[in-house]
Amino acid sequence: MVPQILRTLLVLGRVSNLPTVWSNCLAGWLLGGDANPQRLPFLLAGTTLLYVGGMFLNDAFDAEFDRAHRKERPIPVGAISAAAVWGCGFAYLLAGAACLFFLGQGTGVIGIVLVLCILLYDWIHKRVTFGPFLMGACRTLVYLVAASCGAQGVTGWAIWSGVALGIYVIGLSYLARGESRPAPEQKEDGVLRYWPLLFLVTPLGLALILNANGYREGALLIGAVFLVWVVKSLRYTLWATEPNVGRTVSGLLAGIVLVDWLAVCYAPKDWGFIFIGLFLSALLFQKFVPAT
Repeated sequence: MVPQILRTLLVLGRVSNLPTVWSNCLAGWLLGGDANPQRLPFLLAGTTLLYVGGMFLNDAFDAEFDRAHRKERPIPVGAISAAAVWGCGFAYLLAGAACLFFLGQGTGVIGIVLVLCILLYDWIHKRVTFGPFLMGACRTLVYLVAASCGAQGVTGWAIWSGVALGIYVIGLSYLARGESRPAPEQKEDGVLRYWPLLFLVTPLGLALILNANGYREGALLIGAVFLVWVVKSLRYTLWATEPNVGRTVSGLLAGIVLVDWLAVCYAPKDWGFIFIGLFLSALLFQKFVPAT
């Protein structure tokens, strides 16, 4: 059995989503020129610390909301104090930013922008309707941080691919807003509007536009896998008698790895096994730690 305090920390950090952060880093690094592999450990460590710190602070900022709507979260059940969560969250952010600055001033500056975006999201996402756009911006910035470590730096392809990922995250984030509401409300008040579905397929459209000639076949193949997974995830909400938004969102979160793989479909086939491994890891981790 996992000690209770360790499980509390894993749940607070939503560590089941870390494979998606690592795949973001690998995709961004490949798009930036995939040089200097010795820098990858610091890149992965820095973004991991930023993600976990952001998730800790998400719970700290949302403590009152969770006491009313998500009583199973660690702070409402008394598994850990809010003060400890605040302290750990800021410590992780500081350590993550330090790792990124170690990779260079440019990477560090983008990292600071990412930290500010994380803090802004955590602070206001429950009070504004554009919160999902901040979440999408955070994922886009991870691409830019990773690309800045490559031989070519932040390329146009890296920017466009990061934006496509951000749009995908915006779509799933709007769907996720219905997770804390009872199933009848999810259908009655229109939480599950269809417009976010357009956001979810944006990466596929971009991949088909950017990839031509010999790379088009790879884009179509990976795109088909991605589309099947998106439809499979949505069926738990859109075509179910009792909508399960949480299961849909968890599936779409794991699908971030497929978005990353699609962005670098031109890469050697060996990279495909790495992305498949990260995708399966995300699904496996979700069995032990909730993704949302």
